[in-house]
Amino acid sequence: MKTISRRELCVALPAFAALGGIASKATAAQVHASRFSAPQSPPPARQTVPAKDAPDASVAGAGTVGAARAIAFDQMALRTMANGEIRDIAHGTLANGETVNLHQSVQVVKATPSPLHVIHHSEFILVREGDLEFQHEAAGKVVTEEVGQGGVVYFAFGTKHAVKNVGSVPPRYFMVAIGGDAN
Repeated sequence: MKTISRRELCVALPAFAALGGIASKATAAQVHASRFSAPQSPPPARQTVPAKDAPDASVAGAGTVGAARAIAFDQMALRTMANGEIRDIAHGTLANGETVNLHQSVQVVKATPSPLHVIHHSEFILVREGDLEFQHEAAGKVVTEEVGQGGVVYFAFGTKHAVKNVGSVPPRYFMVAIGGDAN
């Protein structure tokens, strides 16, 4: 089995996070489908893709999600904030109806963080570089956790939270918001 470095893992995590929402829906569909009897005919031994096969137009989502493609760093819109910058990668509604928003953030060292706020979507933060402190409310109390390069933080729908740079370098991280107001 091939091992991968933390850097390779950080590059792959946004895709895994996006697939997590799809996988949970697929699991629910499989549970639902299991209530019915299995098909009686065996699946075809081999399927061939026609030479003139074209992608189905319905696989493209709304917003900037669109059809499958690579997104170069210089194609990501840059927004400058008081505590850093955000590069918007993709947002909108996937073909399966789920909303998604993906951006890359950089926080300035010693910048004042955003205050605790409530989100109306599920969120993964994948730390590429630096050290972040995450505050989130659990059972009416504020819990503080730190995570560094290669770490991941998950905030469930409705979580009150804040993110703060606690390192000596600007942290760079990917934020993947799924569902709710994530478009």
